[in-house]
Amino acid sequence: MLCSEQKILVKKPYISLYWKCQLIGWSVAALYWTFQGWSAAGNFKFDLAVVQFVSDVLMYILITHLYRNFANKNHWQNLSLEKLIWRMLIVIPLMGIFYTLVTIGKLYLVRLLFLSHPQQSFTDFFNVNAAGIFVAGIRLMAIWLLAYHLYHYAKREIRLSVENARLELSFKQSQLDNLSAQLNPHFLFNALNNIKSLVYTRPDAAGRAIDLLSELLRSGLYKGSAMLIKLNDEVELVKDYLELESLRMEERLTYELDIDISLSGLLVPRLCTQTLVENAVKHGVALAKQGGKIDVIVHEQDGFVSIRVLNPGKLKQDKKVAGIGIQNLKERLDLSYQHCASFSLYEIDQKVCAEIKIPIR
Repeated sequence: MLCSEQKILVKKPYISLYWKCQLIGWSVAALYWTFQGWSAAGNFKFDLAVVQFVSDVLMYILITHLYRNFANKNHWQNLSLEKLIWRMLIVIPLMGIFYTLVTIGKLYLVRLLFLSHPQQSFTDFFNVNAAGIFVAGIRLMAIWLLAYHLYHYAKREIRLSVENARLELSFKQSQLDNLSAQLNPHFLFNALNNIKSLVYTRPDAAGRAIDLLSELLRSGLYKGSAMLIKLNDEVELVKDYLELESLRMEERLTYELDIDISLSGLLVPRLCTQTLVENAVKHGVALAKQGGKIDVIVHEQDGFVSIRVLNPGKLKQDKKVAGIGIQNLKERLDLSYQHCASFSLYEIDQKVCAEIKIPIR
């Protein structure tokens, strides 16, 4: 049995901020014009005032809403301030002309419907009132456009500030993740043990391993705060990492780099390739009994830079292989390139391929 006092949830209709501002703004303007008519005219007609009020609100909302749809369709809200100003210098007079034609047509139609004997023809009425209505239209449209675009400009700046803050935090987290991986006790223990054994058998290799290990640790701590670095610098870091790992894993790890040298100066997110290579070693070569080969391929494809890292193994469909580093990389790509860059993981020729595609700017 239902309780008689049970509350019934009713979903309230939602009105966006845009429509609230449209309704309130033009209603206030129409009320002001009604007050002017009441104070100036001796024979004020209430029914005529209601018609004028409703028609003014509906007409001017329609004019400005049509402009809003046009601006959104052409993405004017994403333009720089300089480009937007030049467009406004053209749009405001055009909207003023449209405002004049609509207003004069409405006023003359009201005169025909509510006044039994109009005093003027439409041509005379137009010639007398066009200039004043045009000036008023320019002023009103300029105020509306200024308010509309300033709101969106401020909103965009706030959004960009938030995204930049998120990007910087994400980058700092990537630095910490990279340093944590390099200082992983298991990795560091094996690297130092290998260096120790090389000291007696291959002193030159031991010295090289120490140099590589110190360079990797230094890059994690003291390489600055640049979020984007040249592809060539990123590749050098990957080479150091793979060379050190090959000293540790010996013949179980081989690698080959195929890099388009024309892309060396391209800016890429810091540690993006390094993250893919670390995952290839950890989830591919290290798990294979005989080890394997890692291929790093960087080429241009259809306006994008394709960074591919291939390692032996099979992609496990029932298990999530994307760890913190990959998730962090995906977020940095989305924030840095506004969702134009992509990350994908797939199998090709009995190998697992991790690929990043970055638009060439």
